Amino acid sequence: MDVLDMLDRLDQIEILFEPIYSADEHRIVAYEVIGQIRDEEKTVNIKQFTYRSDAPGDICAEIEQLVVRQSIEAVKQSLHEIDLYIPCNPNLLMLDFGESYFAMLKETLPEELLGKIILVMAEHQYVGDIQQLHHVVRYLKTYGIKVALQDVGSQSQLDHILLLEPTVLKINVGQLNYNLWGAQNHVFATLRALALKIGASLMIEEVETVYQLQHGWKNGARYYKGEYLERPQKGFIPRDSLKERFRDECEQFIVTEKKLLEQKYEEMKRLEKTICTIVEQLNPSSTDEGKLLQLAQALEKYAFRIYICNGRGFQTAPNIMWKDHQWEIQKEAKGKNWSWRPYFLLNIIKMRNDLKGEFSAIYSDIETGELTRTFSMALHNNEFLFVDISYDYLYEHNIVN
Repeated sequence: MDVLDMLDRLDQIEILFEPIYSADEHRIVAYEVIGQIRDEEKTVNIKQFTYRSDAPGDICAEIEQLVVRQSIEAVKQSLHEIDLYIPCNPNLLMLDFGESYFAMLKETLPEELLGKIILVMAEHQYVGDIQQLHHVVRYLKTYGIKVALQDVGSQSQLDHILLLEPTVLKINVGQLNYNLWGAQNHVFATLRALALKIGASLMIEEVETVYQLQHGWKNGARYYKGEYLERPQKGFIPRDSLKERFRDECEQFIVTEKKLLEQKYEEMKRLEKTICTIVEQLNPSSTDEGKLLQLAQALEKYAFRIYICNGRGFQTAPNIMWKDHQWEIQKEAKGKNWSWRPYFLLNIIKMRNDLKGEFSAIYSDIETGELTRTFSMALHNNEFLFVDISYDYLYEHNIVN
């Protein structure tokens, strides 16, 4: 649909409200506004239209604000209890530095309800000066207005996200199949860590299957929307319409996840006990390469590298590395310092004071590129042993993630 056709059919815009559910309440906590026009061949999404580069910006801004105004006027009386996510193309917002958009909001809503509004922006499609957008967003926030960034992922710029300080990070999973979900685990882990760092919540949108719902739940998403839960509606529906079903499904997620975590915990405790027993028998030290080689051979089923550091993170022994189907002594590793690694020094303190070993979180090894966990434990003379566990063992015993 071209611009002239759109202008001729503004009176045919249909406003829909897509329910957003929360994992903590199992009920509707917000709605996202969808503006669309139906013709004989297809349905045109107004938000997608306003991001078109071939459409005049002032016209797109007028259309976007028309959709927002109509949607707010339709549900204004219900906004005391629920939030409303409304479209806000940052490129259009910055045509006049947010003046017309904000004026429209103030004309449509009393000031005490502006805190119920969440602007949905596609940060990665913004082409202007991010500092200027930041100033406008910061001003809007003084009235309680919040920001959600949509389609957060590989195209997003970390510095932009940190600058805009969104309340919600939206992840679209509609195009991900079962296999791709597994491959994208590191992406979800990164976004989860980012959201936690900036105090934002994750939203999973385009949820079409129970598996997508479960995977989002497992990865710490708080909000959900999509056809699996509820289709967009012309008005608001009872907030508890899916509460029983959603809660039952979450109960199943909890049972499944607890079983997996208990199995993982038992496997890791078993591995810890095995390593500690072998270490106690051999009593390795950084001054005895023969003992270190013996230790590596005894741990061949579990590890691909072992080394020893002192309390300051300096490596006091060579690497004993499994390479080309044999153990290799890498003397050049001696003297390297690993205190720059996150949590390294904290783990040293914990091992020294708690007198027990520590498993690291899963990470990719710098040299091999494989996923691994490192088990570390205190030795005598303020030395600490590090055992890098092989991916094959982690995968076989389901302790990769």
